Amino acid sequence: MSGSQACLPPVLLLAMYFCHSTEVAHNIQQNFKSELLNFYHTFILADGKETTVHLLEDIPKRYYFVLEKGRTSAPFTVRVTPCDVPIEWSIRVHKTSANYLGKAARDDLDVQEALKFPKTMKTVSTLFSYRGNSVETYMGTSYYSAVYVLEFLSIERDTQITVYLTTDTTSEHLYPELPTDPRIDVIGIGHTTVTLAWKQSSTALQHKENVQYCLLVNERHNYKSLCAAETALRPSGVTSQQALALSLSPYVLDPQQVMISPNGELSLVSKAGNGEVRQICVGTKKTYTVTNLRPSTQYYFDVFVVNFLTNASAAYTGTFARTLEEPEPKVTILKDGKVIQLTLDGRKQALHDLQYQAVQKQVQFAFQSCSGQIRVEIARGGKVLMSESFAGLRHFMLKGRPGDLYLVHLGSTEPSNASVKVQVSSLFHRPFFPVLPESLKIKSFSKLRTCNSVTIAWLGTQQMSKYCVYKKQIEEDQVWMETRNADRCSGPESRQKGDKVLCKYFHDLNLRRAVTTETISGLEAGTVYLFDVYLIGPSGIPVRYYSKVVKTRKKC
Repeated sequence: MSGSQACLPPVLLLAMYFCHSTEVAHNIQQNFKSELLNFYHTFILADGKETTVHLLEDIPKRYYFVLEKGRTSAPFTVRVTPCDVPIEWSIRVHKTSANYLGKAARDDLDVQEALKFPKTMKTVSTLFSYRGNSVETYMGTSYYSAVYVLEFLSIERDTQITVYLTTDTTSEHLYPELPTDPRIDVIGIGHTTVTLAWKQSSTALQHKENVQYCLLVNERHNYKSLCAAETALRPSGVTSQQALALSLSPYVLDPQQVMISPNGELSLVSKAGNGEVRQICVGTKKTYTVTNLRPSTQYYFDVFVVNFLTNASAAYTGTFARTLEEPEPKVTILKDGKVIQLTLDGRKQALHDLQYQAVQKQVQFAFQSCSGQIRVEIARGGKVLMSESFAGLRHFMLKGRPGDLYLVHLGSTEPSNASVKVQVSSLFHRPFFPVLPESLKIKSFSKLRTCNSVTIAWLGTQQMSKYCVYKKQIEEDQVWMETRNADRCSGPESRQKGDKVLCKYFHDLNLRRAVTTETISGLEAGTVYLFDVYLIGPSGIPVRYYSKVVKTRKKC
């Protein structure tokens, strides 16, 4: 006996003993080694369950299942879902002796052992083969006893797949049913929004309490399965396949990743290799508008119908869309000496852009906040010259060269709307807004209050100007609203005729003595009054002092 024969199993030696031809014995030896190699790493594939298979690069993995011949044909379905890179996989059928398989089943023999012996094999044929990363389903029917072997190979890197086998065609499908047309339609595109629509899944219609549509938004590409999306979004070091937040994964721990929309929908945001990935489960809605997207950006959208009881899912055909470009900001051209009034939307945090080309070296900008606090930024040649937030009236004197281009950005610092008047001028001897005193506060004298009169005082300037006093009777619970919402740009023309108390002119070259007082009589006892003073300069534009609330005495 040769050394090579000594290493052979006894069963093969027995077969060679009865063979009269050395060539036949050699063929038996080679066939046996091939079969032994093919089925050495073969595992049984569970029927009716989804099996997760981990593949190492360039190392094939095999699973088998057995169908025995009966009175009728035996249908079966195999579904393979790659979770990452493309794979190669195939289904081969080994037709076997019915008597041998029956004996193996009766004697509780290992089918793998039966597969090792060439005498049990009648024919071997390949039913199906595929290479790629799409979800593929093979449906077949067996008319004879056979062993079916599935072989899987990853040629790019280590990966995982899921395999589902069922031989019971009468039971309910594990995976949700997709509509005949599984495409996602883009029905609306905005600067920061995309509206999607898709056809109804019959499974979602029948099992609304357990089945939902979940949406995945990202900037890289579409995903052909939920498994593929989970793999792509899995944090480094996490090996479990349950990494996607669509299934409320425990791996999403950062509270900043959770975003709740105004309608109460939960949106989970995670960072991937190229931008954000957003995941939203929308119940059984068939349309959805994705918001808070970036302008002029291409996004990929996938919809999965997910059964949260079984964790099985089916993917619609993904789509993509590019949001509209951000419109060029509208720039308002400021003309020398002309006043404009703007309303600033604090809710949208929208900015107004103004532009002015200087005609002189020195330029004066004037801003009057009519309501709310505003933020002003002035730039020239890409350099910010000033940036300030304020309420009331401000003047800014800037020095440059004739022809310089000034850019002004205006915005509201509050969530409510704000209003502002703006003027720019190089003619300082003809100012639009009046010269203002050091303070625009009105003072009242508590000791001079009576049951029917109050005394107030306010500061003036060195310039002769007109001052008009107005009063308004209010309730005590109206004080906050009246003072908070006062329009400081409105003039006496917006007041009721009965509110007017008086108008007078005064000035003083000595600013320390530029103060005036006024006693207002004819008031009711124990009543709250709102007093306003309007300063009207040479141009006729009024500036309103801060309102003062005073209550007359109840008893005198």
